[in-house]
Amino acid sequence: MLKVLLRGVLLMLLTGAVNATPAFVFTAIPDQDETQLKQRFQKVADYLQQELDTEVRFIPVKSYAASITAFRNNQVQLAWFGGLSGVQARELVPGARAVAQGVEDPVFKSFFIANTSTGLSPADHLPESLRGLTFTFGSKGSTSGRLMPEYNLREQFGISPDELFSRVGFSGNHSRTIALVESGAYQVGALNYKVWETAVAEGKVDTSKVQVIWETPTYPDYQWTVRGDLDAAYGKGFTARVEKALLGMKDPELLNSFPRSGFIPASNQDFEPVRKVAKQVGLLD
Repeated sequence: MLKVLLRGVLLMLLTGAVNATPAFVFTAIPDQDETQLKQRFQKVADYLQQELDTEVRFIPVKSYAASITAFRNNQVQLAWFGGLSGVQARELVPGARAVAQGVEDPVFKSFFIANTSTGLSPADHLPESLRGLTFTFGSKGSTSGRLMPEYNLREQFGISPDELFSRVGFSGNHSRTIALVESGAYQVGALNYKVWETAVAEGKVDTSKVQVIWETPTYPDYQWTVRGDLDAAYGKGFTARVEKALLGMKDPELLNSFPRSGFIPASNQDFEPVRKVAKQVGLLD
């Protein structure tokens, strides 16, 4: 009987020790449809769990705003943000910092695409004939699908998109932007160049119906951001371990799911240009 009791006490102690450390949870902005996101980031969760020797879970969110809210409320401790959403999240969570970005992310860009029925063709500037057409952004909180395209439109035409176009919409994600412009539901749209290039390479775009007509100057975009209280919750040095795991992501299958050729260090200061543009456009207080 004594042995049984001792085993029970030991089991309780071990269970308590395991439960003392919460699962490490992360999310990602929904820049593509939810099915693709789950496929992409479950692989990342498995990788991080192995590297960190801690339970790791990925939770999808429905909107860019929801990803920021989850991060602010400590429902997630790590997030794959875009430039704008990362800036917004870090301003709400003291001590939060960008720790890694894709090799391509410091020089990211947006593509403007047009249905071929418009007669628009590739050029080194946005044409005056955009006036009066219909236009769709991606998500309202997207850097590549909204912030930087809107900034460039305002810079060139000197008026807001609502004044420039006959109708302005928000598709919700980059994949949807392609579909809407290809179908003719909108004549022109703007999106993340990586999503476009991947979709074209996979044969998911009918380039006889939609094509790139202009690309923006480059800007910093996506990054991994962590909360500032990870070491307090998961133990001393945990933040450094997370950063090391992200920078050490070398598996081509994992990298292709972003898609990125690798990851490099990032800092909050890297995204200062995005913060300034967001203030100028009115998307950041």
